[in-house]
Amino acid sequence: MATQTIGIIVNGATGRIGSTQHLANALVPIRDEGGLPVGDDRVVPRLMLAGRDAERLGALARKLNAEWTTDLDQALADPAFSVLFDAAATHLRQATLEKAVAAGKHIYSEKPVALSVERGLDLLRAMQARGLKHGAVEDKLSLPGLQKLKRLAASGALGRVVGFRIEFGWWVFDGTEVSCQRPSWNYQRKDGGGLILDMYPHWRYMIEGILGPMRRVVTALSTATPERIDERGARYAVDVEDTASSLVELESGAMGTILSSWATRVRRDDLLTFQIDGTKGSAIAGLHRCWTTSNAQTPKTAHFNITTDAGIDYRSHWSEFTESVSATNPYRVGWENFLRHLKAGTPMQADFAAGIRDVQFAQACYRSMKDATWINLAPPS
Repeated sequence: MATQTIGIIVNGATGRIGSTQHLANALVPIRDEGGLPVGDDRVVPRLMLAGRDAERLGALARKLNAEWTTDLDQALADPAFSVLFDAAATHLRQATLEKAVAAGKHIYSEKPVALSVERGLDLLRAMQARGLKHGAVEDKLSLPGLQKLKRLAASGALGRVVGFRIEFGWWVFDGTEVSCQRPSWNYQRKDGGGLILDMYPHWRYMIEGILGPMRRVVTALSTATPERIDERGARYAVDVEDTASSLVELESGAMGTILSSWATRVRRDDLLTFQIDGTKGSAIAGLHRCWTTSNAQTPKTAHFNITTDAGIDYRSHWSEFTESVSATNPYRVGWENFLRHLKAGTPMQADFAAGIRDVQFAQACYRSMKDATWINLAPPS
């Protein structure tokens, strides 16, 4: 079996997602296991870590046995590296990807792939004109819980889908009593912050990947915590939303809700739950586990008693769906798909066009809030 090395520039390598998920949990294991089998060959990543902090970059590169540079332009000029992956600051992504496309690099990008649909389409057209391959990170469907939920929905066991509900979030401290567990840039518009831009791209591909196309959306958003303390101990004003609620209509006619907040305390099965209700049954998944119930298991509720607790344990009517699914790290799944796409031309479902669709959903939610109306979600052309 022949070995083919593919040079990959990892921009934003020292960030949490870049260093942990994309490098330590995906690219480095693929490399250290001798590469990814693709046909008769093995594809081995050669890693160039890029960023601005030389000390942190150097330490990470030594730990992972990778090359590194603080000069992204120099890395882009090196023909030994044919791929640019970007996981750096959101507000810098457009310019970074434009330079990479101009340098003739194949593109794999974290979300959001662009700050607007129009600018994302400009990038896509430029990639297509140069014959470049492209992909977007859409990792959540590879979580064990959502794999199980998708399998149940596809099996027909739930019947015709009549509704769904996504609930997500936890309490993010403001820094006064307990240090904030999210970076301050997440709460600054100039840095690409905001819950919608951060999380709604995930909700798009999760919903459409399991239930089919969305038709329209209406959204309300708010800022629950208007002031925070940053990493240096300085107070700053939050100028983006940290809470959002959406009502979504699918092309099938089913309606669903999305409740997302960085200002809620968790009292549900998981940090993220996705419930689907159908004519034959329901299913609800967290990150790792999935439960389901059928019509036969559903208690017949006719009314509630305002003076006496009925004492029904509703959870006892649900059973865990325990069929085995892939345990591969979701970020590694994305990289394996992209490397196969590069080497063998296998279809890339999460391509840049899918990433633009994710951005479109986030933009539609912002516009819905601004115009106080439903926004149609016809695919961008």
